[in-house]
Amino acid sequence: MSAEDRLAVAETVYRYAVGIDTKDFALYRSIFAPEVAVDFTSYGGGTASVVTAERWVDNVRPLFTGLAATQHSMTNPLPVVDGDHATCRMYMQAHHVFEPADPASWFTIGGWYDDVLTRSPEGPAGWLLTGVTLTVLWRRGDPEIMPAARAAGEAMLAGGSS
Repeated sequence: MSAEDRLAVAETVYRYAVGIDTKDFALYRSIFAPEVAVDFTSYGGGTASVVTAERWVDNVRPLFTGLAATQHSMTNPLPVVDGDHATCRMYMQAHHVFEPADPASWFTIGGWYDDVLTRSPEGPAGWLLTGVTLTVLWRRGDPEIMPAARAAGEAMLAGGSS
């Protein structure tokens, strides 16, 4: 397990935050393998699933388009590389802003991501995410901004702006 591999794995996970926060969905898509196992059950219930990367990106695009801003702070990466496979736990805080001037319309979660990656020349840093599991430890603010943001984003995307 080289330092270079560990850094490349962490860089791939950091690109997750950059893609979402800048609404660069091409960048965001570029870090995923064709299929990805997604488990956000600790955030919103439901079930874990395996979806195509396109479906995953298409699912999150309206939500993040409808938010005025987000900031995913990701720290303390713990990558473990075994040949062409890796895992990485990364602590995170995700701040979501619906109306920037109204702190009552902000929502923040904290916890960590457990990611699974595979080495690939297709990945911008040489790795692709094949699994993302979010563990939410705490929440602060108004979670109701999330469905409101998704609805606003869907309307924006239907109107051709993003």
